[in-house]
Amino acid sequence: MARMIEKLRGNPWAVLATLSLGFFMTLLDLTIVNIAIPGMMTSLHAPLDLVLWTVGAYSLVLAALVVTAARLGDLLGQRTMFAWGIAVFTLASAGCGLAPGPAALIAARIVQGIGAALLTPQTMALIVATFPAARRGTALGVWGSVAGVATLAGPTLGGFLCSALGWRWIFFVNVPVGLLVLVMTFLFVPGLRTGRAHRLDPSGILLSSSALACVAFALMEGQRFGWNPAIWALAAAGLVLGALFLRHQGRRQDSGPLIPFVLFRDRNFAVMTVLIGAVGAAMVGAVLPLGLLLQQGLGLSAVQAGLALAPSPLVSLLVSPFAGRLADRIGGRRVLLAGLLAYVLGLAVIAPLATASAQALTFALPLALMGLGVGCMIAPMSTEAMRNVPPALAGAAAGISNTVRQLGSVFGTAGTTALLASGVSFQLVLLLPIGLLTAAALVVRGG
Repeated sequence: MARMIEKLRGNPWAVLATLSLGFFMTLLDLTIVNIAIPGMMTSLHAPLDLVLWTVGAYSLVLAALVVTAARLGDLLGQRTMFAWGIAVFTLASAGCGLAPGPAALIAARIVQGIGAALLTPQTMALIVATFPAARRGTALGVWGSVAGVATLAGPTLGGFLCSALGWRWIFFVNVPVGLLVLVMTFLFVPGLRTGRAHRLDPSGILLSSSALACVAFALMEGQRFGWNPAIWALAAAGLVLGALFLRHQGRRQDSGPLIPFVLFRDRNFAVMTVLIGAVGAAMVGAVLPLGLLLQQGLGLSAVQAGLALAPSPLVSLLVSPFAGRLADRIGGRRVLLAGLLAYVLGLAVIAPLATASAQALTFALPLALMGLGVGCMIAPMSTEAMRNVPPALAGAAAGISNTVRQLGSVFGTAGTTALLASGVSFQLVLLLPIGLLTAAALVVRGG
């Protein structure tokens, strides 16, 4: 056993398995909680508005702290920050499961979000450092398939756990998995440092975290508060703080900035970063109304709706590693374009069928086509974004990419929720992600 462990230490695939499993937990917890909201309300005797913060608090902290966590990885080492993130996330998961009331649960979810933010950017940075360029697409394909499956599988897994064991087990299940990942981290992941930041930037951290928190909160809670003046003021404050942050960063480009502007001189990174945000928004803009249609329109239970959506993550899981390998051989942009077109085609088939008279099986083939699209998008976007990024900037680049992905999801959720709340039909709501991804495909084709 000792010899086998020694042989696997530093092995790229053992490293990838460790990183992907940790990453899987953080993304799963973005969506798995949604299915448990009714049980939480009953068990904790809490109103819906308060319980919804168990979802929002996690997303808000994750969005606000990823850039800072990426720079901490450059300073203290990616493996160290990944391990700390896993430890914090695991302890907070136990705290969520044991929470006696809504306030304690929300506090534990905030700590859980901190753990997720600490580990998330380290995964991409360590993959870039561990795998040579010729095999990086395949590795990011596996990583991307984990991301896609975790995001889409949350409602299904959460439904099974809530039905069989109760809502607290959606958090308790993270504890043994987190402990396993922590052990694997110290056994297999080498102590690499992909960056050389000499010191932190407290002013930059405060400005960036405040700006992201204000914007994310306004987008997440705007619909619930009726887009009142306070929400608009908060959004405006976030934009002002963001402008101050960029000005501050411009003065620190020679002394370890949180966001090195040199990254955006690389057209690949700049374009793919925008696409990552657009795809994140479009995926939420497609899956959210479909999930609501299946439950509210067709009368399916949460578990049944999750199973009806299963063709998409299953196909994505199967396709992503091969798409990454293909991207290494023929170029990521071609595979990405094929993925965007497949996803748009699947949605275009679903949109006119999204009525209350539809059957769940009606969506199986177009959902599989959408899964093919996701499988062909995630790895090439990440590969192309990181293609020319030097190892010293990999942590910062990963932090930017993950922040944009998270904000894209927040934008998608806010826009979709606002449209549905305004009485717009499911068919028309689905036109938004179709248009967004069509525009993205035109950008990729023109690039």
